[in-house]
Amino acid sequence: MSTRAANPFTFGIYACSQVGDATGHPDDPSAMLAAIDELRGPHPFIIREYIHFRGGSSAMLPPLAFPDTIYSQKHLLLDLVVCYQPQEKDIDGWLTFIRNVIDRYGHLVHFLQITLEPNFNFPGIDGSSPGVREALTQGIVVARQHLNERGHRQVQTGFSVSEPQEFAGGDGNFWSDIASLGGPAFVESIDYIGLGLYPDAFSPVAPIGQPGDVGSLTQHALDTLRTTSLAAAGIPPSVPIHIAENGTPTGPDRTETVQADSLEHMIQTILHHRDHFNVTVYELFGLRDAESSNPDPFHQLGIMTDTYVPKDAYRTFRRLIASEPG
Repeated sequence: MSTRAANPFTFGIYACSQVGDATGHPDDPSAMLAAIDELRGPHPFIIREYIHFRGGSSAMLPPLAFPDTIYSQKHLLLDLVVCYQPQEKDIDGWLTFIRNVIDRYGHLVHFLQITLEPNFNFPGIDGSSPGVREALTQGIVVARQHLNERGHRQVQTGFSVSEPQEFAGGDGNFWSDIASLGGPAFVESIDYIGLGLYPDAFSPVAPIGQPGDVGSLTQHALDTLRTTSLAAAGIPPSVPIHIAENGTPTGPDRTETVQADSLEHMIQTILHHRDHFNVTVYELFGLRDAESSNPDPFHQLGIMTDTYVPKDAYRTFRRLIASEPG
């Protein structure tokens, strides 16, 4: 395990609107920054962004949502996710892409996430890409080495996984595979493990306060990750967990009040158990809807509408951030 210093509990958000193929109005950086300033108050704050390696000719580095200077001027912490999504296995190209990402963005990055949910074999997610387990185990070691070579030792490296995969038959093979593929260099390169958490976003759950509600499912996800999955991979309890993505939508049958109550219940559960499970970061997905008129939950995960009008959950999130020590 790395000895790089851990952070106190820190909040953050995905500020752009695109969710997979779901797109709507173009993002407005000035509106995004105004909302972020209001949400964060005086607290340190994380901005999550994604770039994708799709192999071969697509290995160009796209611009991020904000210019480099915004991160220093606003004292924002960049959490940069490097996704592995080629159609054919391409580990050499992937490792070159990681080095190029670090050469371009290493001076900005606070957290560098290598792969997006490689345990989840679902179209559009890294877990469905050929060679993803080698991409993870080799990629995180190369990222750590290249960061050190470039003088970016302060950058924390990790990867994220999706919530327990019981509905898909479990993901035990993933954890045993990375344990055998990775070895000591892999574990030593890990500063944190991210968790993608959407208990009620895409399927119904029990009402709040009953068994199987969002709170109990959140606690179950944390417990499964810490006590079962990470243990199987040889990743010790001293490696902190980041809630890398957590979201809950509005929709035709989900009012703003329902979204706000669900969000508060999940975050309060995380805060209550953060010491027990060693959780140090919470990042919301996301700031605004991709398209508020579209009933699909992928389009309405924001705490603002697609025209940056705050929903009830926006005020809830702002209050929860303000309640934490700065």
